[in-house]
Amino acid sequence: MLKENKNHTILIIDDDTDILKVLKANLEFHKYNVVTAESWTEGQKAISEKKPNLLILDLMLPDGDGVEICRTLRKQYPTLPIIMLTARDKISDKVIGLESGADDYIVKPFETLELIARIKVCLRRAKPVEEEQITIGKLHIDYKKRIVKVKNKEIILTPKEYDLLCLLVFHRGSVLSRDEIKKHLWKETKIYSWSRVIDVHIQHLRQKIEDNPSEPEYIITVSGIGYKFKPE
Repeated sequence: MLKENKNHTILIIDDDTDILKVLKANLEFHKYNVVTAESWTEGQKAISEKKPNLLILDLMLPDGDGVEICRTLRKQYPTLPIIMLTARDKISDKVIGLESGADDYIVKPFETLELIARIKVCLRRAKPVEEEQITIGKLHIDYKKRIVKVKNKEIILTPKEYDLLCLLVFHRGSVLSRDEIKKHLWKETKIYSWSRVIDVHIQHLRQKIEDNPSEPEYIITVSGIGYKFKPE
């Protein structure tokens, strides 16, 4: 029996109508809600109206470059999972796609089961786009505006601090290892000590959102593993 995915809406933006039909049929067979768009103009409208849980984006569209579109979307919707779909199979193209903010990159032609597997992985990591705001104790996050408040006072975070906070909040109650945090938030590889980089970001984040950073209320250290955000 297929697992129900009725709460997950997937938007596919691709100007190839044959690809759209095949993907739509296969994803619906796996119980996903599917919305399609043949251009970036249609895609923008669909994102606003349908609030998809995941986007499959073709690299080459008639009215926009997929890489630039991905960069724009990543700023507007930092937690929206994006899978880049393209006929380009050069390593350099894959690197550009991933560095633009895509969560995954798949080359045409591909096996449907491979795409389904990648979709499942991305959805497991993601925060639902329709959750525009959340309040936990004295902390409030407006995802749409990228605003964080503590005790009704706006807190200024760097882009990476904001993404780190959103990641921890989404997985609140669960422990995230430093390696998991790295995979979610950092694409760079030429850094000597990832543990130190992540610890410093956690320290800065605590200084901004905690009443007493040395005795944190929200971001808890799990010795020898990583960090977790204390649930409500």
